[in-house]
Amino acid sequence: MQTEKISIYTLTSELHDEKSVGAVTKEFLESLGIGYAFKGNDYTDYGSCALSLIYVRTGGTEGIFKRLLPSLLEKSDHAPFYLLTSGKSNSLAASMEILSYLRQNNLKGEIIHGSASYIRKRVSLLAKVCQVRKQLKGCRLGVIGQPSDWLISSQADYDAVRSQLGIELVDIPMQELLDVLAMTPESASHETSDVEMVKRALPGANRIYMALKDVIAKYQLQGFTLRCFDLLTAIKNTGCLALAKLNAEGYVAGCEGDVPAMLSMMVARSLTGLSGFQANPSRIDPETGEMLFAHCTIPLDMVERYEYDTHFESGIGVGIRGYMKPGPVTIFKVSGNLSRCFVTEGELIQSQAKADLCRTQQIIHLADKSQTSYFLTEPIGNHHIILPGYHQETLEAIFNSLE
Repeated sequence: MQTEKISIYTLTSELHDEKSVGAVTKEFLESLGIGYAFKGNDYTDYGSCALSLIYVRTGGTEGIFKRLLPSLLEKSDHAPFYLLTSGKSNSLAASMEILSYLRQNNLKGEIIHGSASYIRKRVSLLAKVCQVRKQLKGCRLGVIGQPSDWLISSQADYDAVRSQLGIELVDIPMQELLDVLAMTPESASHETSDVEMVKRALPGANRIYMALKDVIAKYQLQGFTLRCFDLLTAIKNTGCLALAKLNAEGYVAGCEGDVPAMLSMMVARSLTGLSGFQANPSRIDPETGEMLFAHCTIPLDMVERYEYDTHFESGIGVGIRGYMKPGPVTIFKVSGNLSRCFVTEGELIQSQAKADLCRTQQIIHLADKSQTSYFLTEPIGNHHIILPGYHQETLEAIFNSLE
């Protein structure tokens, strides 16, 4: 853990002897085995590093914290308050009173208390979450065209996204992409296919990829979501190949103008460094916890192998049938106003290639079959994001850090 990522500030009652408190402080902090910058009671630069911890060293510090709070709120941009306790000198009791006061004032906070190994693990996770939140500030994500007409619940609260995640959502008219496409020459494709219809569509699919790169550069985007079905009627091709390639290059590239799905992909990539597969649940077995997810594109860096086919619904253009390595996965989604989050873990059992579904198809067995009830009673839209590996703890941590 990098030392500069964590700063530790202190709250100490004047009734306690500084020498004896200092000795306890040294012993306690050294036992944690973390890197940090010790700031003591100097809060001048509070909130400037990734994670600011307030070490409540003694009881009788509640009033001190209350006096500091207005200044700390300004410095921390209303981030949660993390209260570190040693369990000595009424440290925990004072922390509980402070946290209760924060809750009464609709402010977030957490007491970090327990064994040295627990505190070390928790602090490491929170430092990562706070670092990601700082990285997300100023991130620009494009909404190219509006959400598809059938995504009636997949809007976003632009102000909430800006204030809570620091992400700027940039509306870009679909016509602008079409204008760029009209000026983008079609070149020979390096890819090929045994399916003649797909082979003929590949140069056009790559032209969409090149046009999207131009839009990304013009608007300085870190990602986008595309109202991709409009391309079917406008140019008789699909964005599936372009999205698969751009995700693999490190951008977030989402389908159907689904803004909450794009936000979920951005948060997940920032925390894990991984691309996400935006997919529809197509079949659910509540008795076993088995689910089938499908979509016509998947990031190329997520799969062991892939092949081209036509786009499922239209039967034209280029779709991607990707085969991801079986194993642990996480399913994730945040709502467009950031008020709700769903995350669960499971196992990718196998990929399949049935003709009556979108081209990439994954059978996933949820670790907790009761989680299937979420999809049937209170889903956050239809699209969900699938990530390789287990990431529930980190994804829940960043959502819980939001205002």
